[in-house]
Amino acid sequence: MTAADAGWSVPPAASELPESELPGSEEPCGPVGKAFRLSGADALSLGNAICGFLAVCVLAASAIDALKSGGPFVPDQRYYATAVVLILMGATCDLFDGLVARRFRASAMGAELDNLADVISFGFAPAFMVATWAGFSNALPLPVALGAAGAVLLAGVVRLARFACVKTKSGDFMGLPIPMGAMTVISIVLLFKPSYYAIAGIVVVAWLMVSRIEYPKPRGNLAALVFAWIVVNVGCLSIWAANLPGGDQLILVGASMQIALVAGIPLRMVMFRRALRKERV
Repeated sequence: MTAADAGWSVPPAASELPESELPGSEEPCGPVGKAFRLSGADALSLGNAICGFLAVCVLAASAIDALKSGGPFVPDQRYYATAVVLILMGATCDLFDGLVARRFRASAMGAELDNLADVISFGFAPAFMVATWAGFSNALPLPVALGAAGAVLLAGVVRLARFACVKTKSGDFMGLPIPMGAMTVISIVLLFKPSYYAIAGIVVVAWLMVSRIEYPKPRGNLAALVFAWIVVNVGCLSIWAANLPGGDQLILVGASMQIALVAGIPLRMVMFRRALRKERV
């Protein structure tokens, strides 16, 4: 009868032990060791997370100041513009972290850091903006405002989880990318006063994020156009926040174009599919 048959625990041979557990090994090797090393792309992901956190802090400060005054809550454009600029800065970090990771080196936890940062900047921050925008108004019941904010947050979380698990054959995004969804929600907040119609638009954007509609990935020239779009939006927001002449018109035009862009892509996909069906017939 062997020791194993008697129920005794038998230590594995040295050849069976992982390299990190061999005698004389001072630091973990393999994926565990690499997971503690941050790359340049990870620094951009962390910058994205900080931008989202600061945006939430700015929005919270706006609500606290309004509550201290004792009057009705009116969104202060200085606070909202600062929060949106921070979210746009987070979007810039999110745009470049993948490029940096492919060009230089990606760490073992790069994808996880990217998704966690996106949840903060493009899930929680815009959801909190919806909650402050509609929740403090007398136009809508609080449960309706919180329901719309929760829809934005949950859609973003599901969108990122699905992105990590499901890859499309074309390589494009399945569903509205969460940064684009966040900017569309923000555009609705900036364009409209709290109402059931605006809330319905926010819920539609949340649905687009978890839909199966494919959106093109920003590659090459498209990535440069996306970056230029972010720069233009930051400029418009800065002019608007500074109360400079034409600022109100610029912010209205920019937000309207954002909503039109997001709405136009699904319509274009529907028309494209109909054309394919006609060709097959």
